Amino acid sequence: MNKHVIFWSITVGLGGMLFGMDMTVISGVEKTIKELWHLDDWTHGFAMATALYGTVIGAAFGGIPADKFGRKKTLFWIGLSFLISSIGAAMADDVNSFMIYRFLGGLGIGASSVVAPIYISEIAPAKHRGKLVISFQLNIVLGILIAYVSNYCISGLGPNDWRYMLAIVGLPSLLFSILILFTPESPTFLLLYRNDLAGAKKILSLVDTDADSTIKRILDNKSNSLQKENIFTSKYFRPLLLAFLFSFFNQLSGINAVLYYAPRIFEKAHLDKSSALLQSAGIGVANLIFTLLGWYLIDRVGRKVLMYIGSFGYIISLSLIAYSFYSSSFEWVPMYIFAFIAAHAIGQGSVIWVFISEIFPNSVRATGMAWGSLTHWILAALITNFFPVFTGLLGETYIFAFFAIMMVGQLLYVKYLMPETKGATLEDIENTIILH
Repeated sequence: MNKHVIFWSITVGLGGMLFGMDMTVISGVEKTIKELWHLDDWTHGFAMATALYGTVIGAAFGGIPADKFGRKKTLFWIGLSFLISSIGAAMADDVNSFMIYRFLGGLGIGASSVVAPIYISEIAPAKHRGKLVISFQLNIVLGILIAYVSNYCISGLGPNDWRYMLAIVGLPSLLFSILILFTPESPTFLLLYRNDLAGAKKILSLVDTDADSTIKRILDNKSNSLQKENIFTSKYFRPLLLAFLFSFFNQLSGINAVLYYAPRIFEKAHLDKSSALLQSAGIGVANLIFTLLGWYLIDRVGRKVLMYIGSFGYIISLSLIAYSFYSSSFEWVPMYIFAFIAAHAIGQGSVIWVFISEIFPNSVRATGMAWGSLTHWILAALITNFFPVFTGLLGETYIFAFFAIMMVGQLLYVKYLMPETKGATLEDIENTIILH
């Protein structure tokens, strides 16, 4: 794993930082826009979830330009969409224009969740693929931390402080778009879609000690890779089911509800606004630390072990949060939420994009990745949209207890359905999952 593959993976992974910042920065402005534009619970939830509805479209169609125009060009346009979205939302004068720009940013989030892991999985050596694809997730949590910290630092700068919170995403968006220009196209894309053997070999020679055998493996599988297959057939039922359930349980943990509404949850636990924002920054720190731990472990202990750890951590922490709201004993709520974030970071957060990018064959990888991302973002949008409504109707106790029960389902999924993909080539994984 040399400097070239590390630089390219980190650069593409920066799309994850924009993803994390854009997704989380809204938590610092959600109460302000509700009061500023006099929003009811439904409109407020919809405004908060608008970006996530954009991710549904971006995830559904992000694989199309990736296959037609290339991974690199698609990532460049994703960076520009983040830039325009952040500046536009910061300058919005009403909730409708705010939602339009947030929707545009969501398109970038959804597309990046498909294209970036595909690019990294295609350029990474098999034995290092897990930790390199996690660089995308690592950048997501870094973006989340930066958003929480910037929200805390900007808060109190005046009545327009919320605009600065949103605009800050424009800076890394510009940097990402520039750095992508210095990143090569995926060699797999060049071989499969451009028949550019010389270009692919030039790139692989910089990152692979045996470029010729890698090229031979890709070309030997080319006829299968370029078949225009319908992914929704019995042949691909197992990877479709695995990706669907993985994404389903990711969101039914309540992770997006916590990330989007963290300051509100902390205030419900009787913390003042300043303390709530500071505790939210603590979420970002816990997320980063345990994602780094997941990055270190994923190619050592495997994907399933991390998912076992995360599942048990989810069940325990969510149950404790639910009991705290039931008993009105809030002293330990911040610590329980930090434990919940740690469980997510080392389990689902570290594994999801690695696992989904691995389990589909070349011929339907972009479509399969879009399927997993689409499931993920539809549920993320719905949960973010309806969390304020259901907490108002049912209270936090029932909501967090529901999330805990769902994580028992995830534990059963990991034990009985999830295969281990550590250290295997993409072609070996294809044969294992499709043929068995």
